[in-house]
Amino acid sequence: MELSVYKIDGTESGKKVTLDSGIFGIEPNDHAIYLDVKQYLANQRQGTHKTKEKWEVAYSTKKIVRQKGSGGARHGSIKSPTFVGGGRAFGPKPRDYSFKLNKKLKQLARFSAFSYKVKEQSLTIVEPFSFENPKTKEMIKIFTNLKVNARRILFVLPENSDNIYLSSRNLQNIKVISVNELNTYDVVNATSLILVDGVQDILQAQYGRN
Repeated sequence: MELSVYKIDGTESGKKVTLDSGIFGIEPNDHAIYLDVKQYLANQRQGTHKTKEKWEVAYSTKKIVRQKGSGGARHGSIKSPTFVGGGRAFGPKPRDYSFKLNKKLKQLARFSAFSYKVKEQSLTIVEPFSFENPKTKEMIKIFTNLKVNARRILFVLPENSDNIYLSSRNLQNIKVISVNELNTYDVVNATSLILVDGVQDILQAQYGRN
């Protein structure tokens, strides 16, 4: 499977790269993607939610009405969940939402996400470039030249570049990451996936594909 490499001015460079069919051309597994995305989102949760239960509310424990003869229901304490300001019954408690997944399943999910982008023709490869200084206008110009779906763009670099990252920081629909930060959720969530030439080689070496 071959893709053309584009220059940042939107024209073809004349170079073509061969993508590993074991990474970018498999039959996508939707359930693997679901599990990996579920794990990613679960790991983002702080799990610090907490409400006070009946025994934690700082109110008097005095019985507020007598047991019988009031004509109403029995009440033992103003801390009861039936009163405004009382404790909450079965409220949320701090917990850890994270869970583990098999390494091969996570790889399958990632390969499936890449393969979907190839099938959707949402994958673009550009020549390596750099900025001497952060320039947001230059980043906007690059994406305009490439004519990609700009709704949500994931831009993947072979290695970190502060100037490129800073150039895109104020753009809400663009996320710039390095290849080591790739995850299934970001790939699936993006409407356009842009790889800087060289990322595909790193992925091939990382996953041991020939």
